[in-house]
Amino acid sequence: MDIQNAGELVGKKCKPCEGGVEPCTLAEAEEQLGELPGWYLTHEGQRIRKDWTVQHFMAGMEFFHRVAEVAEDDGHHPDLHIEGYRNVSIELWTHAIGGLSENDFILAAKIDQLEIKLKS
Repeated sequence: MDIQNAGELVGKKCKPCEGGVEPCTLAEAEEQLGELPGWYLTHEGQRIRKDWTVQHFMAGMEFFHRVAEVAEDDGHHPDLHIEGYRNVSIELWTHAIGGLSENDFILAAKIDQLEIKLKS
């Protein structure tokens, strides 16, 4: 996998993945995350995650709605978490390969461009 900056990733569209490809390596994932501030590895390097604290519950739900629209448009769907009414997290991985693919980093970069009402 070629390491790309956020602008390059945003300019791409997720490609359908039905399996049969190798997930990116831990080294590739770590290097790519250097271009996506706030995202970190979880599940022994098989997923990426980012956490935010929003102003209130509805701010989290509004953000998730925007994320859902972007995800649906790219055909790549994240796990969305809300806890304690304003702590939101998103986790990405390519289910079909049980690890990370370029699609996960593309969607992470697109999510980072969305408006979110953070707690001040």
